[in-house]
Amino acid sequence: MNRNKSLDALRGFAILAMVLSSSIAFGILPAWMYHAQTPPPAHVFNPELPGITWVDLVFPFFLFSMGAAIPLALHKKVKEGSGAGVVIYTALRRCAGLVFFALFTLHARSTTMTAEPMTGYYVLSMVSFVLLFFQWYSPAKTQHKTLWLIIKALAFTAAGCMLFVLPFKDGKGFSLYRSDIIIIVLANMALFGTIIWWFTQNRPGWRLVILPFVMAVMLGAKTPGSWNEMVFQWSPASWMYKFYYLKYLFIIIPGTLAGDWLLAEGASNKAGASVLPSRTVKIIAAISVIIIVANVILLFGRHTTINLLLTVCCCTACYFILHQIHYEQPSLIQRFFTAGCCLLLLGLFFEAWEGGIKKDPSTYSYYFVTAGLAFFMLLAFEGLQLTNTGKRIIDYFSYNGRNPMVAYVAGNLLLLPLLHLSGGYALYTGMQQNIVGGVLSGLLFTGIVSIITVLFTKKGWQWKT
Repeated sequence: MNRNKSLDALRGFAILAMVLSSSIAFGILPAWMYHAQTPPPAHVFNPELPGITWVDLVFPFFLFSMGAAIPLALHKKVKEGSGAGVVIYTALRRCAGLVFFALFTLHARSTTMTAEPMTGYYVLSMVSFVLLFFQWYSPAKTQHKTLWLIIKALAFTAAGCMLFVLPFKDGKGFSLYRSDIIIIVLANMALFGTIIWWFTQNRPGWRLVILPFVMAVMLGAKTPGSWNEMVFQWSPASWMYKFYYLKYLFIIIPGTLAGDWLLAEGASNKAGASVLPSRTVKIIAAISVIIIVANVILLFGRHTTINLLLTVCCCTACYFILHQIHYEQPSLIQRFFTAGCCLLLLGLFFEAWEGGIKKDPSTYSYYFVTAGLAFFMLLAFEGLQLTNTGKRIIDYFSYNGRNPMVAYVAGNLLLLPLLHLSGGYALYTGMQQNIVGGVLSGLLFTGIVSIITVLFTKKGWQWKT
């Protein structure tokens, strides 16, 4: 099956936005340029502050694209008749790989090794990037498969040894409890999302039924001494699993539905099924962009009533546009719209609960709103593909989205060390003295990371778990 460029583009957009949000200047930009709960200038975490910014959409968009990729990645195993044991093993192996990735990439950062890095620490970070290449890259051609397995094993062994000998800036050295929390969450979602999809692949309704039970455990856990609290607190290894992480199933599972529909659309198109007129798709895409932008701006500004009314109006307009066209089966666009509309409106109805929408600590409104907006983002990308300029933009984002592991670490383990060793870091930080320079420095940094990622993708050097 051919890759879906819109989904790859969503993943690429999310990973580049993640890099941008961490590379812009801190303290001097408007509050909407940072996480809503860590506003400038001090960036002190305030859990009572409601609202979201574009930065708060980055992680859920990436989670959603991960969920959508699960059916696409496993459909080959379905065709081959693989059993549950094979799939569970694959999920466990991927989870373990991501956990190792989370541990190694955090410890390998020069700023993690010491508070005042010198040349040797920057070199070690770059060596770590090379080791990651040999750990996660597998050549398409199989004539050197045995050799690459040996190289891969040696790379993992070398990385494991580095973990135990690398210093840590607090002097305590390696610890399983020091890891990249974003990757740890992704590892949990890769495991549970894969297993849940496999056992409900023909019964997607059962997949959705899981979510109220997860919610019930989390709500019941607030009662001391309850069995809910015991389930919530239990963990065989708290450094890599907590029930708390399962809250992101509210984003992953809707993503798997998107993946199911993408698979179905691919099969029906091969059979010659009709698709929506391009003009209709462009209109829906434009309204989708309005919905996304309006929700971010108005929820951040706490204009919740206006936001709800505007969202209802936009969704109603899309509904009438789409239902002027009648097909025997709903199109992909119609399915995406219906799911996005239901999730977004559900999230907006939940918005007043838990003190308003927040990323951290995350609220149920946050899960539903961001999952809904992810569907609308896919709709926007579907429409963008139908324009000449938009197609090139989608192609570029999709190149980044096909190699997210490279994009995630290239900044910390390759670009930053090179900037320090070459003296370019002073120029980079020198730009961050005003708003314009603070934004441009982040765009420049992200652009270089993107170029590195695209080059790796075009060379066929894709990192896969």
